[in-house]
Amino acid sequence: MKKFLLLSVMTGVIAFILTACGNNAELPLEVGIGGAPVLPPPSQTTLPTVAIAPVDGWEEGQRPIAAEGLAVNAFATGLDHPRWMHILPNGDVLVAETNRQPHPAGGLRAWAEKQVIAIAGAGGPSADRISLLRDGDGDGVAEQRHILLEGLTSPFGMALVGDNLYVANTDSLMRFPYTEGQTRIDVPGQRVVELPAAGTNRHWTKGLVAGEDGALYIAVGADSDHAENGLLAEEGRAMIHVLDPQTRTLRPFATGIRNPVGMAFEPQSGLLWTAVNERDELGGDLVPDYMTSVKEGGFYGWPWSYYGDIVDTRVTPPRPDMVAKAIVPDYALGAHTASLGLAFATGARLGPEFATGAFIGQHGSWNRKPRSGYRVIFVPFADGKPAGDPVEVLTGFLVNDRARGRPVGVEIASDGALLVADDVGNTIWRVSAQ
Repeated sequence: MKKFLLLSVMTGVIAFILTACGNNAELPLEVGIGGAPVLPPPSQTTLPTVAIAPVDGWEEGQRPIAAEGLAVNAFATGLDHPRWMHILPNGDVLVAETNRQPHPAGGLRAWAEKQVIAIAGAGGPSADRISLLRDGDGDGVAEQRHILLEGLTSPFGMALVGDNLYVANTDSLMRFPYTEGQTRIDVPGQRVVELPAAGTNRHWTKGLVAGEDGALYIAVGADSDHAENGLLAEEGRAMIHVLDPQTRTLRPFATGIRNPVGMAFEPQSGLLWTAVNERDELGGDLVPDYMTSVKEGGFYGWPWSYYGDIVDTRVTPPRPDMVAKAIVPDYALGAHTASLGLAFATGARLGPEFATGAFIGQHGSWNRKPRSGYRVIFVPFADGKPAGDPVEVLTGFLVNDRARGRPVGVEIASDGALLVADDVGNTIWRVSAQ
């Protein structure tokens, strides 16, 4: 009871501090979604509105709600902040159990952000490990769990290239030898390349995906909202890098992407796509998160503009030359939805409605009224491009404005089911056809 009262008081204090200049008006839920979203004018605030959904977790017997024709069960429970997954060729599921490292910055904003993270269920120490889950009997539940790697530093993205397993720590890309079927790696990893991790560590996750040629694509988010700490602090950030594993040469692949997280190759076109978190403090309906194909050498606006050439007047000095280069994203996913996970339906066995398109895990807003996200959606594709409205695949994470869980990574399992990492629910959910 004392803990609950303290949490309530803390929530109120933080909301008062951060919303003193904010806009708390009730807003439509479905705004800024689709291939050609109509965006409202900005409503600039000194600090963002805070609308944190306190985390209750899942009680015995509770589970998310699957779309009609689908079923959901717990593939694995009792994990420690499972955020990201990788499916190995033999069907084993790797899970990054991870959290951000301690916040190095001080000041009121840093303190408030720390409290927000704690109330949202992500304030504890990082497990810093990769676990291996195995469903040996094929019943849709992992009966084996092994610690494959430990002693990492906020690991996130994973990729298997030949007999090398790459893991993207928050500060470096690591390489480990891997033999199919093994459940433990004790060989020290090799540090392949350093990754930006200084500053406030605001966007600490490092997404990772391998191309067919073995090249590694690494997503690195910005360390700020709109470069308010200066562009020098953003060196090497807000972009997708590409690494040649042979030469260990790291170069920018696409820039001006505030916080790219999930990445995957669209099967028909072969193009790289990413799910991106956009900026805050411009109102509850701005700026929509998005997913987009990524053009090599392309620039996507951050920090000078958003959604193409819409100028962010907060950024100084202005750069009309950069705004003119900005590429319009392919598909808006709604403001503040925290769209993180991205997986194409290749290999999915969820019925014809979910055969061609992309699944997106929306972690859920912390700064919008009413809250948005807290679900897994599916965007249908045709001819390699989005071709329709999003369809809710998994809901029920938010009940009475309190969170039972928050979806992050999404992957297609070897049996065609959709796996969803729920970081504060500490569960991997499995969605299958009934």
